Amino acid sequence: MGTVMELVQEADYRFRIDPHGAMRVPGVVFASRALLPDAEKSLEQVANVATLPGIVGASYAMPDIHWGYGFPIGGVAATDVDEGGVVSPGGVGFDISCGVRLLAADTDRHSFRSALSAVMDGLDRAIPRGAGPGGVWHLTGPGQLERILRGGSRYAVEEGHGEERDLRRCEDGGAVADADVGEVSVRARQRGLGQVGSLGSANHFLEVQYVDEVHDERAAAAFGLALGQVCVMIHCGSRGLGHQICTDHVKAMDRAMSRYDITVPDRQLACTPVDSPEGRAYLGAMAAAANYGRANRQLLSDAARGVFRGAAGARLSLVYDVSHNLAKIETHTVAGARRTLCVHRKGATRAFPPGHPDLPDDLREAGQPVLIPGTMGTASYVLTGVPGGDAFHSTCHGAGRLLSRHQAARTVTGRDLRARLESEGIAVRPRSLRGLAEETPEAYKDVGEVVAASEGAGLCRRVARLVPLGVVKG
Repeated sequence: MGTVMELVQEADYRFRIDPHGAMRVPGVVFASRALLPDAEKSLEQVANVATLPGIVGASYAMPDIHWGYGFPIGGVAATDVDEGGVVSPGGVGFDISCGVRLLAADTDRHSFRSALSAVMDGLDRAIPRGAGPGGVWHLTGPGQLERILRGGSRYAVEEGHGEERDLRRCEDGGAVADADVGEVSVRARQRGLGQVGSLGSANHFLEVQYVDEVHDERAAAAFGLALGQVCVMIHCGSRGLGHQICTDHVKAMDRAMSRYDITVPDRQLACTPVDSPEGRAYLGAMAAAANYGRANRQLLSDAARGVFRGAAGARLSLVYDVSHNLAKIETHTVAGARRTLCVHRKGATRAFPPGHPDLPDDLREAGQPVLIPGTMGTASYVLTGVPGGDAFHSTCHGAGRLLSRHQAARTVTGRDLRARLESEGIAVRPRSLRGLAEETPEAYKDVGEVVAASEGAGLCRRVARLVPLGVVKG
């Protein structure tokens, strides 16, 4: 692939890379002029993804696009299962089912202000985080881990870590159906055993926020959000277990590709047909990791609920839980025909429109809540899907990185950053100051601009803006 990508502007916030070389479909980049320069390096990956067997529509990139493993982060691609379409672990990423969960408290920021410090201290103690093992749930052994891999949040709720309503407000009802525990390696299980109910490190966080703007009153009310309301946002994934599953299956597919006469421009795009033994094995293991990720966020919600009850006398209700690293078998209309597709969303969030049959009854009219975490000390957004949403009903997943962790840590010390955030009225509880510095807001694109470009491109609609009161970091 040539390094200079020719971008043609098709509409406001929409640019096209015409097919060249081995590309089977065009590349489509949703971005503003201001965001485009940051995407430049990743455009080659957008073009590479367009070469995958069975790909339909286009190789899509969201406004928060940045360089990733194989696929860019912010990449969406769907392949036609019946036409030999492939599944690629690089199109999901290492943190399988990394996603966001939002809970709304029955209190507003003024009533809550006096309890903030006690709540943050309680969360600091109650939320396991960092790179190593340690989780809320100490499993009795491998049998219990298998039940988590099969049952996700549903199993966690059955075991007393939540309420029935949590499952209705979670993507897939809290558990992906086709998990195949037999395809999860011993090494992946070992890594997962001691980390159930933990945040991990890097850009994962638990944030106490409040609603500072409501853009759509009706949707906000359906979601259970109101101006001034206190919320908790949790961003984490499947920890070491998901990472290992990705590693295992990339290797297996890399070895198997030649059997299917598949060549890819980048080995990180290793893939096999969805219907092949390797494709099915990966999807089964990926679903198990997705269930682990859901259970993880369910347990962290349960821990946060305990702290809020004890320190603030407040209840937390789930707004929604949605992943942004997943491949899903979905039915979409392509060129006038209904087709079964494997939709890869990597650093991209599913955004189903109002009326979609997969939404719970109480959300069907408003559309699916889409949760977009911002950066520490800026803002996060709640969006909703829109009719006719492009890229197979997908949108952005966050602000998108600009600086590597190493570059970010060179721009500021953790101590200075903590002081700055505290001076802005944001309580910070980091596990490490170095980790805090790596996540400085300057390391990311402007989340407001990313959301505006997503909305401008017709991918979603803004419902509310959330601003942090306190941050718990890995």
